[in-house]
Amino acid sequence: MVDVNTLPACPVETTLTLISDKWKVLIIRDLLGGTRRFSELRRSIGRISQKVLTSNLRQMEDDGLIHRKVYAEVPPRVEYSLTDTGQSLKPVIDAMWNWGKGYKAKLAAN
Repeated sequence: MVDVNTLPACPVETTLTLISDKWKVLIIRDLLGGTRRFSELRRSIGRISQKVLTSNLRQMEDDGLIHRKVYAEVPPRVEYSLTDTGQSLKPVIDAMWNWGKGYKAKLAAN
């Protein structure tokens, strides 16, 4: 879990610390649609290696953004979902979506 004393003083920098790269943002985007298995996330995100996806999921779990549920089955089944804290990033992702859509439309109009 993140220690509040190690977070930056600036709230914008704190947010960037938690969603610091495109992979984390895309993981959140996909989990906003509901619970996903590892293979589903990997397929939907695209060009992400298994190692990088695993690393990002572990970090996001440590940060309290996602929940990892392991089922005692053979083969093991693992599902990922957003915590309430992760869900609270929805307005941020929505704003990024809307801005990107508007930017692309502006470029297309030129």
